[in-house]
Amino acid sequence: MPLKTYRPVTPSRRGAAHPTFEEVTADRPLKALLAPLRRTGGRNSRGAITTRFRGGGAKRMYRVIDFKRDKLGVPGRLVTIEYDPNRSCRIALVQYADGEKRYMVCPNGLQVGDPVESGPDAPLRPGNALPLGRIPTGTLVHNIELDPGRGGKLVRSAGTGAQVLAQEQEYTLVRLPSGEVRRVLGRCMATVGQVGNLDHKNVKYGKAGIRRHLGRQPHVRGSAMSPRDHPHGGGEGRSPIGMPGPKTPWGKPTLGYRTRRNKRTDAMIVRRRGQR
Repeated sequence: MPLKTYRPVTPSRRGAAHPTFEEVTADRPLKALLAPLRRTGGRNSRGAITTRFRGGGAKRMYRVIDFKRDKLGVPGRLVTIEYDPNRSCRIALVQYADGEKRYMVCPNGLQVGDPVESGPDAPLRPGNALPLGRIPTGTLVHNIELDPGRGGKLVRSAGTGAQVLAQEQEYTLVRLPSGEVRRVLGRCMATVGQVGNLDHKNVKYGKAGIRRHLGRQPHVRGSAMSPRDHPHGGGEGRSPIGMPGPKTPWGKPTLGYRTRRNKRTDAMIVRRRGQR
């Protein structure tokens, strides 16, 4: 996906780089695979803000994606490649031999008309889903399940890909995009290839209005707040944070402070991200 740049006729156009959508082949989604999407504004079921600086934005419908890839042994063919406002990657509409249509995360290099298949005996081609135990070492995969039959949870954003490192009895060692090496059950499904839309990381919006259309509100620095609103606030002029290490608005350490506490899956992590 190439990016288009603009002549600097306005300050917002200077340096902006937006996608060209050349790979998109349909301008309207399949109506049968749409679902209403209720926005939360960053609030939970009790109305408390759990994610700050979220709200507004353009209305959008949810595209029902087949993350499970459980049409085992049924061949399909890619019909269209479409834009999805709910995720960074493109989605592909696949029509199977029995007539059913499903959306899937579109891998890099897949074109309209290419065959797609799922199952332990599927060919090792981009877009095909196989159990991790059937995928050779060194292969790039995405849309990885953590529990068999629960659907892909890992490596679904644009341009990402995980590498199969080794097979250990019933487990498969996978290196995730963060650098973490993790054991995953060999029965879990994964899709061969790298997620498409590789240039998403190079997109530059150019102006704050586009971020507002995406539902992002301005992020206020803690040092610009008062002491009652943030630990970094207060002081005359530009002041240091005045404490050992940066803090969250609630006084907890941040910027590198580990918050993960999941003893149940700690044994599955062979090497944590950031370790050499």
